[in-house]
Parts: sequence; C-alpha cells; structure tokens
Amino acid sequence: MLIATKHEKEKVIAPILEKELGVKCVVSSDFDTDTLGTFAGEVERTLDPLGTARQKCVHALSDTTYDLAIASEGSFGPHPTFFFSYADDEILLLVDTLNDIEIVVRFLTTETNFNAMNVTSRKSLMEFAKATRFPSHALILKRSKDDFQDMKKGITNWETLHAHFLFLMEKYQTAYVETDMRAMLNPSRMNFIEKVAEKLTAKIKTTCAVCNTPGFGITVVVEGLPCELCNLPTGSTLSYIYSCQKCDFTKEEKYPNGKTKENPMYCDVCNP
Repeated sequence: MLIATKHEKEKVIAPILEKELGVKCVVSSDFDTDTLGTFAGEVERTLDPLGTARQKCVHALSDTTYDLAIASEGSFGPHPTFFFSYADDEILLLVDTLNDIEIVVRFLTTETNFNAMNVTSRKSLMEFAKATRFPSHALILKRSKDDFQDMKKGITNWETLHAHFLFLMEKYQTAYVETDMRAMLNPSRMNFIEKVAEKLTAKIKTTCAVCNTPGFGITVVVEGLPCELCNLPTGSTLSYIYSCQKCDFTKEEKYPNGKTKENPMYCDVCNP
C-alpha cells in the first residue's frame, strides 16, 4: 500500500494499517504533494479537501503496480459550531483501484494550535510562540499573510525565530507569524492523524453483510429527532443510513446517539 505524503505521516499511519490489515506500507516519494497546495499559502489549493486527497492517491499510483493508496488532507479555521475556537478538519482516504472503491473518513477536533497574527514587537512574538506550543510546534515568519517573499518555514528554535523576526522588522517594519501545520512539525496534528487512521482502519474492516465489500459505512445522516415537548422534528439526528459501494444493500440505524427524543432547547418551535 502506498502512502502519499512528504510530511512523514507514515510514522503514525503505517503501523496501524500494517498491524490491523496485514499490509506492507511504502511511502510514495515520486510525487510532491505540496504542488496541490500548502498551508502557508504560497501554493493555493484549488480542489476541495477530498478532491485533493484523491489526487494525491492518483498521482502516487500512476506508473506503479500498486492498487492501494492512502492520503490525508487537513483544513484549519474557525470551528463550524464553536465559532470562537479553531478546528482541525482531517480527511483520510483509501483508494482501491483493483476493486474500484474509495473508503474515506473525516473527523474534526479543536485540539489544534492553529493561529496567526501580525507582530510588531518581540514581546508579542514571544507571547504568540508560547501560546502556540513553540518550540515543539514549529512556526512560520513572513512579511504579511499573502506576501511570501523572505518567508521562513519550519522554525523550531528561539534563536532562529528572533533572528528572522529582526530581519523582517528591519526590512519591512512588520512581520506575520503563523503556526506551521505540516504534520512532521506539528505534534498535535500528527496525534490527531493517528486517531483518524484508527477510524479509517475500523471502517475498512467493516464489510457489507451481503457482498462482503470493505468500507460499509454511514452515507446519510437523517435529521428529525422529535422534540420531547411538542413532538415535532428537530435538526438533531434521527438515524444513520449505511450503504455498500458495490451492491444496493443499505441499513438504517435509528437513534444512534442513544435517545429517542430531543430536549426542547434544541427545538426551533419550542425555542425559536
């Protein structure tokens, strides 16, 4: 199985897949995944996260005899529900060209150090660095958010951080600092990728009851859990629909969160 990465994600992905699936993992080094987009922004990501992960797999498999490839893609920004928190949104995708299937998992966490800001003083730079878990988590310094001239990535020591900050201040009178979200320089992200790899492995091992195809999983989340006061449907989850990619078999799991009614505080009628 090929792992399409240049950021050492194989360190947490390969041991799980090899142990649980009995495969031998090899890192694909022929394709530069940064050509599909970088976190610092000097290469814009033009595809959505799933499409980007898929392209990583496609490029890794091209001109090889392998039929299995795995890739991940992360996105960082405000949490969709907790608006004042940042989130790491990770996708992990397995492409199986022999059986013509894709198995994908996607999970979200607020356990991330993702952040960025303009800095004009050494004090504010140090405060930012400490808040974002530097030096165990690397930083990036550049002139401004969208100016990549004189950008320095992968900073992991105070001496380099201070030296490049002084260089930018002397040259531009301003600097922009951001967390380096590449997995090999961000232990928090690497730890989360490991957890997502465990989720992917569990999904791969879940097979269709009819045709035994791997990856039998949730394809539809049905809303409409009734309010316990007015009994009208709410936006909360009523059931999950599981589907097979190869045959027409589906299965519905009602009340997956262990409750048959929803609190009226989550009802648009009782609590508009």
